[in-house]
Amino acid sequence: MNASAESTATPTVLFVCVHNAGRSQMAAGWLRHLAGDRVEVLSAGSAPKDQINPVAVEAMGEVGIDIAGHTPQVLTVDAVKESDVVITMGCGDACPIFPGKRYEDWELPDPAGQGIETVRPIRDEIRARVEALLAEIAPA
Repeated sequence: MNASAESTATPTVLFVCVHNAGRSQMAAGWLRHLAGDRVEVLSAGSAPKDQINPVAVEAMGEVGIDIAGHTPQVLTVDAVKESDVVITMGCGDACPIFPGKRYEDWELPDPAGQGIETVRPIRDEIRARVEALLAEIAPA
């Protein structure tokens, strides 16, 4: 693939946390909202829950982003292979590593079992990190 074709390719970002119910879903929601179709967004968990954390849904709803329709997904090797950027959030060694990918680990508190007052600052921190990532991988 030549350089000009590469620069027009849509980057794929995979967000991974253990349960794919809080942090990774909020990050995916932010990136979809902020990037539109400039970025392909995936999220998964090494041990996914049955549903998204309702407090994460509430926190994102407060800023006009609906993540309620998404379902936690199990992390697959294929999802990692398909991604250009893999952002982990406390899933440790569960995430397979492939050469040529960009990996970042975002240390964020787990919103599981927390109230909305605790989840709001996590949501806002995730937004700031997503905005910085987006500026690097798919500037407007």
